[in-house]
Amino acid sequence: MLYNVSYNNKKIDREISEEVGAVLTLKERWKLKGSGSPKLFITSCSIQIHNLLILDNNANSCNVEIREKGIIVRFRSLLETFALPIPYYKLTIYKGRAQEYSIHKDNYFVKLKADHKRIHKFFDKLSQLKSDQGFEYIDDL
Repeated sequence: MLYNVSYNNKKIDREISEEVGAVLTLKERWKLKGSGSPKLFITSCSIQIHNLLILDNNANSCNVEIREKGIIVRFRSLLETFALPIPYYKLTIYKGRAQEYSIHKDNYFVKLKADHKRIHKFFDKLSQLKSDQGFEYIDDL
């Protein structure tokens, strides 16, 4: 579900935290060498996101934040900020052409241009975290 996170709303913050976990601590961010992506340019997206992005004439871009149990994809439209929380168990990442990644959750998707080496490193880190998260669920059984 897309959330408008432009304003402080404790209910929305609580729902996002329940879905993808709390913000990483400073020690965890240091260990990961950062928990945020560089600026990512959107090449294609699902209709729900597209309907928000076409409202202005700015370049369509987003960023990804790593959380304990998932990620948050954030983007801006007009003067509003929107967030798409994706828990690891619903996260699917595809590497398309050499210069494109695709992030999917249920009926939402975002295709991102990957023209820098640091973007590829970020998605490698994200894929590793997703696979590590799956092993934690197995160990808990």
